[in-house]
Amino acid sequence: MDRKWISANRLSKEYEIGVKEFVEFAVKNAKDPNRVVCPCLKCCFGKRVREDELEGHLVCNGIDQSYTCWIRHGEKKKGNINFENSSTYASTDFDTDTYEPDRVDEIAKAVEEDLRDCPKMFESLLSDAEKELYNGCTKFTRLSAILKLYNLKASNGWSDKSFTELLTLIKDMLPDDNELPSRTYEAKRILCSIGMSYERIHACPNDCILFRNEYELLKACPKCNVSRYKKKESTPAKVVWYFPIIPRFRRMYRSEEDSKHLTWHADERIRDGMFRHPADSPQWAKIDHEYPEFGIESRNLRLALSTDGMNPHGLQSISHSTWPVILVIYNLPPWLCMKRKFMMLSLLISGPKQPGNDIDVYLTPLIEDLKILWETGVEVYDGYRKKCFNLRAMLFGTINDFPAYGNLSGYSIKGQCACPICEESTNWMRLKHCKKNVFLGHRRFLPYSHQYRGWRNAFNGKSEEGKAPLAPTGYQILEKVQGLTNKFGKPFAGELVKTGWKKKSIFFELPYWKSLYVRHFLDVMHIEKNVFESVIGTLLNVPGKSKDGVNARLDLVDMGIRNELAPVKKGNRTYLPPAAHTLSRKEKIVLCKFLHEVKVPEGYSSNIKNLVCMKDLKLKGLKTHDCHIIMEHLLPIGIRSILPEKVRLALTRLCFFFREICSKVIDPQKLPTLQREIVVTLCELEMYFPPSFFDIMVHLTVHLVKETQLCGPAYMRWMYPIERYMKILKGYVKSRSRPEGCIAERYIVEEAAEFCTEYLSNVESIGLPMSRHSGRLSGEGITGRRLLTISRTEWERAQLYVLHNDDEVQPYVTIHIDQLSRLNMNRNQNWITREHNRSFVT
Repeated sequence: MDRKWISANRLSKEYEIGVKEFVEFAVKNAKDPNRVVCPCLKCCFGKRVREDELEGHLVCNGIDQSYTCWIRHGEKKKGNINFENSSTYASTDFDTDTYEPDRVDEIAKAVEEDLRDCPKMFESLLSDAEKELYNGCTKFTRLSAILKLYNLKASNGWSDKSFTELLTLIKDMLPDDNELPSRTYEAKRILCSIGMSYERIHACPNDCILFRNEYELLKACPKCNVSRYKKKESTPAKVVWYFPIIPRFRRMYRSEEDSKHLTWHADERIRDGMFRHPADSPQWAKIDHEYPEFGIESRNLRLALSTDGMNPHGLQSISHSTWPVILVIYNLPPWLCMKRKFMMLSLLISGPKQPGNDIDVYLTPLIEDLKILWETGVEVYDGYRKKCFNLRAMLFGTINDFPAYGNLSGYSIKGQCACPICEESTNWMRLKHCKKNVFLGHRRFLPYSHQYRGWRNAFNGKSEEGKAPLAPTGYQILEKVQGLTNKFGKPFAGELVKTGWKKKSIFFELPYWKSLYVRHFLDVMHIEKNVFESVIGTLLNVPGKSKDGVNARLDLVDMGIRNELAPVKKGNRTYLPPAAHTLSRKEKIVLCKFLHEVKVPEGYSSNIKNLVCMKDLKLKGLKTHDCHIIMEHLLPIGIRSILPEKVRLALTRLCFFFREICSKVIDPQKLPTLQREIVVTLCELEMYFPPSFFDIMVHLTVHLVKETQLCGPAYMRWMYPIERYMKILKGYVKSRSRPEGCIAERYIVEEAAEFCTEYLSNVESIGLPMSRHSGRLSGEGITGRRLLTISRTEWERAQLYVLHNDDEVQPYVTIHIDQLSRLNMNRNQNWITREHNRSFVT
């Protein structure tokens, strides 16, 4: 039908004829001719009218001229799905100008391709999208009401029980003929049809194999001969949940907004030589250079994989370890890529025992999909550019704590050569009395001409002539592990190598893995936490946490250094002479009192006061982020009056190092200087702290700068967002007997609700929480208004403060102080400062 009449004058004959034709068309296609949606400017699709009223409304009020596709009156949307090509996702290519505030009927169409094999489920979803919440309701359909309510549940962490009670209450408030479900279970059943599926794979109880592909029909493991079932044959002994990543990437690219963000690194990134994002790093550039056919397409994905164990029961007394495997997308801007919405749960490895070295068995289905995404790619519809393209993806690296680093990389991170970068060149020694391996010898990272290399008594009694080891390349590692045979499964664990490389990692099946500069990232979060606990435990001499003690002093005697610190026996008691780092009780009180009185803004950290125990003079209940804040900002202030100058400066430089390495903007030109400073700092700590202080975590700090030079800012490679997300996954558990099943089901339902948020009005995204400061700069959140009257002195003091913090005023400050100094040569500096503060405003 010709739609030119829509823009014609309402008094013209053309408009009158067009209205009559439209009314005939609308009534013909309406389910109820007496209740037709009115598109006039006054009703705005929010009212249903009779046939005669519809014509009168359109003549008197006019029609919304943007309504060119009559989706509410029987006309089909543009861009229907092409079923001849199952990879074509043009179903989301709708006329965006015609969307209503709640476009729930389009949700069903958007998932139609996913439900091709489930026509009944699709029909049910479509029916819910069109069904009114109650007779005469124009604002909500059954589906939109459920989606908005469940979005609130997911965003605020409501339990299933509380949500059921809310649904029951709202259902009673609505008219009797309402379609709202009364239980959480019913709401989940409706949303499950929108969510993506997952694959439930049986696993050998001893972690030998997954019962898939050639093993799918077996009833027992062919390696250890253990049954795949419990006593009842229908119940598997162990299960792994796999959430296929390819369909999830397809759905993600359907979103116009998400598709636009996924090319931020190429279109909107600031290119001024600073490190703000992994896209600024040499490793990103190396991939573009060595694989130009991959790098030329900015929509190709670069992913990071993270995994760690968690106790889904939340009770420390229960030994249960569930391992989620999470993918992070590095294409996104920094304020999005580490957020919950874009963290993709790809695997869920069930407990109660951790997979350990056998984690490669469980990663097999994920690696197979990653190989497909690298070698051939998949056809995906781009919702932003309105066309299909071939999507490829690669794994940029892994983010893990140090024990998981060993499991994924295949390197033994315990024993003598615990450093996976130094390998056989790791400088270690065994302490006889402390009964632990320590890692000293940081002088070899210094320039050959540095004076510390020749100092003997301050270190281990020897001069240092060694040189710093070079980090092995991926090709060198592959050559070392090429001949290793991987024997997975708990019965074969005793046959594994206990030092050095113990297996060929499954990641080497990815063709590009060996060419990466860094494959497994060191986690700055856990390194900083462990270093801080060692420092604060030693300074406050906390029992069980201090690295100093009788055994540590006896190890110094065995090494023949710092004999003045040897334990002294007086009768039945043993006394330890004070070391450079030893604090008296008075000094401990000063440090603890300072931390006890610190006040920080809301959201900055925990309440520091609650972490300090003044009775025992120690810190308790420290979370990782609390260690981060105290280490980088508070500790340098707390120790500046209670430690000898050399020790204080060494610890302060250590704190400043972590502050620099954790910055969101890093100048690569300053990184070589930062590397030299951390090496000197570690050498000075070797002079003042006992050898037992230098565990593997302290040693790993020497490698953090090099990793930052190659891979970009550390805050994009640490575990903070991963740990927060695992806390959310723990909250999904409502049945203690089946924790992993609860997580899997809840995840796909929330994934469905998250997918539908762009079709709903006045709904915030679940995985992108708004800042607590949003809108407050414009006055929102200020309670009440008061008129304050201040004195002239207070006014001048405020003005002086403003002037002193303005860069343009600084030259005049210098001129004024110089002038006062010349005119008052007999006055001291304090008088000059006071006179400047008094007279500068005038």
